[in-house]
Amino acid sequence: MAGPRLKDLCATRELKLGHYLSEFATPGIGHILKQAGAEFVFLDMEHSGFGYETVNQVMRYCEAADLAVFLRVPSDANHHIARGLDMGARGLILPMIGSAEQASRIVHSMRYPPAGRRGAAFGMAHDDYRLDNLTARPAELNEEVGFVAIIETVAGVEHVDAIAATEGVDCLWLGHFDLTNSMGIPGQFDHPDYAAAVQKLLAAGKRHGKGLGCIINSVEAGVRAHEAGYDFVCYSADVWLLQTALRAGIDGIRAGVAGKG
Repeated sequence: MAGPRLKDLCATRELKLGHYLSEFATPGIGHILKQAGAEFVFLDMEHSGFGYETVNQVMRYCEAADLAVFLRVPSDANHHIARGLDMGARGLILPMIGSAEQASRIVHSMRYPPAGRRGAAFGMAHDDYRLDNLTARPAELNEEVGFVAIIETVAGVEHVDAIAATEGVDCLWLGHFDLTNSMGIPGQFDHPDYAAAVQKLLAAGKRHGKGLGCIINSVEAGVRAHEAGYDFVCYSADVWLLQTALRAGIDGIRAGVAGKG
C-alpha cells in the first residue's frame, strides 16, 4: 500500500496532526488536506452518511496525496472490518472497545490465516491492485494494517490497561463525548471523574508504548493535548471548520456594515 501506514506513525511519539472527515468527499480533499499540513485523515463511517463506495473513492484521493487514512467503520462486525480493509485502509479505528477480549477478536478479524480469519481477495484496492508475489502477500499485509481502539465507555476505561497490552492494538483513542455519556456526566469535560478516566487512559498508553489520539477544536487544546501525552492530534472536523469560518466571516461583515450605518 502506498503512503504512510498507521504502524509507521505509531513507531514514534512525535506529534502527528490530522483532520476528521464526515462530509466532504470532493476529489481534491486529499491534496487540500496535505497542502494544509495534515499527516493523517480520520475518515468516519460511524457518524456520517459515507457509504463504502464513497469511502473507496476518498481512499484513492488521499493515497494520491500520500496521506494516511485511518477509517472508522461502523462496528466491530467482521463484515465491516473486512470491507474497510479491502478498500485499502492503512489503519482501522474501532468504536466502543470495552475489553481485551473484544480487542483480540478484532485483531483476529483483521489478519489472514493462520493468524486470523480475514477473507482473501488480492489484486484489489488494499493491495494496490498488484497481481505479483501473492504467496507472500497475506503475511505482509498482516504486518501492514494497524488498529486504533477508541476508549469511550466506562468498561473501556476499566479495562484500558488490558486493552493497551493486547497484541495488535497500536493506538488508544479518547472518545471524549461518548465517555462522558457513558459516565452519566454528558459534556462535563471538567468533571473530576472524567479527568481521572482520561489520566488512566493516558497512563495505559504510555505504559505499553502505544500511540495516543484525540480530537480537539482549537489550537490551544491541541497544544495542551500534546503536552498531556497525545501524539495523534486530530484538529477539528470538516463541517465544524467550514461552519465556524463561514460564521466568523458573515458575522464580521454584518457587524462592519452595521457599524457604518
